[in-house]
Amino acid sequence: MTLKTPRTPEAWRRLRVRLAASLAQSTIYSRANMRMFAIVAIIGHPLYYLCWTEFQPQGFESAWLRAFSVLIAIPMLFEHRLTRHDFWRRKVTLYWFFIVTYQLPFFFIFMSLMNEFATVWALSTMAACLLMVLIVFDWLMILVMAALGAVAACAVYELVGGDLSAQSSEVLPLVPTYIFAILAGSAFNYKTELVAREKLSAITSAVGTMAHELRTPLLGIRSGARGLQNYLPSIFEGFEMARDAGLPVKRVRTAHYRQMHAVLDRINAETEYTNVILDMLLVNSSRTTIDETSFEVTRVGACVAAALERYPFHSARERERVHWEQGADFAFFGSQLLMVHLLFNLLKNALYFLAQAGGDDGVIRIWTERSGAGAHRLHFRDTGPGIHPDVLPRIFERFYSAMPRGQGTGIGLAFSRLVMESFGGDIRCHSALGRYTEFVMTFPAVERDD
Repeated sequence: MTLKTPRTPEAWRRLRVRLAASLAQSTIYSRANMRMFAIVAIIGHPLYYLCWTEFQPQGFESAWLRAFSVLIAIPMLFEHRLTRHDFWRRKVTLYWFFIVTYQLPFFFIFMSLMNEFATVWALSTMAACLLMVLIVFDWLMILVMAALGAVAACAVYELVGGDLSAQSSEVLPLVPTYIFAILAGSAFNYKTELVAREKLSAITSAVGTMAHELRTPLLGIRSGARGLQNYLPSIFEGFEMARDAGLPVKRVRTAHYRQMHAVLDRINAETEYTNVILDMLLVNSSRTTIDETSFEVTRVGACVAAALERYPFHSARERERVHWEQGADFAFFGSQLLMVHLLFNLLKNALYFLAQAGGDDGVIRIWTERSGAGAHRLHFRDTGPGIHPDVLPRIFERFYSAMPRGQGTGIGLAFSRLVMESFGGDIRCHSALGRYTEFVMTFPAVERDD
């Protein structure tokens, strides 16, 4: 049996990943402004149509183009509600890309061409360029949107009978100005992004220092506990011999001796748990991109088994809550280490919320779903308190946490999404308040997965 890895050209694959990350980042940063952008579009288009037809008539106006602009902006008014639905969550990035490209570069360049780049439209196009720089944020996505919008506007202009060559004397002198506005604005945005990255780097450095400082005393505590466990039976045996010999020693009950053993076991378990949490924190905080050069064909069943074996459960009862329903195993192209840490994040969150809910009936179910349609799925469901609908759309945002202050960092689920996207798949969350929370991880199939 031979498992083949994807043969996508390296340069194209890296560009595709970079564009996808750029679009996703732009959508995340812009989500807070989506409703305001929709309001501006819905109010602005009718208002300016009235202005340019009644008060300051222009050479060309289109009620149809403006009506379509208003129509496609309406769903954005309800972005927070729509993102509760699985379909919208999957399509929001493409929707945002389309609406910004249409509303700004395409619409304003096309209308400027139809009005022979009259002064008011030349200035309006400049304003559209600056607005796009502000709301899109990522320089690469700004350039892609501007280029696609401009090409589409010129193509439509030619299709409706326009002649670009006839306007070259008006258009060409403006092009360097527009390009300068986009590049300069992108440069300032890039500086802002660098500041954000420096902050993240500082956080990573602080986490690394903290982990190093904590590991040394933890190692000492764990070594001491293991030493006590090794010598405690001999100490207790000597104590019993002294008591039998009539020496004046205080009696120690067998129950107390067992409790001392239990305390040492607890110390070992807690130090192991803390070390794993430190590992998770280091991995989560240090990864904003994933190095895919070490990826290989991996089986999801081995990843789940490794995660359950290595995760430091607090008790046997906590481990019994997790049910790994081993179904049809499947392979994916990725990293077992990253997948195990992804499962650590899900386990940590689920166990925390199950404990917060109280009771002993809460469980975690993990199962696979193998499909012949080119993608396989891994399901992770807990019967905890669920996630509030207003919180659900934001759980994959970096540094956003639904846990109480001090309980969560807001990087675990963002890291999980980054990992799944690097595998060529995705991760989604469904939740019913008071009933369950389910994460569904989708993996692209590899050839000859037997």
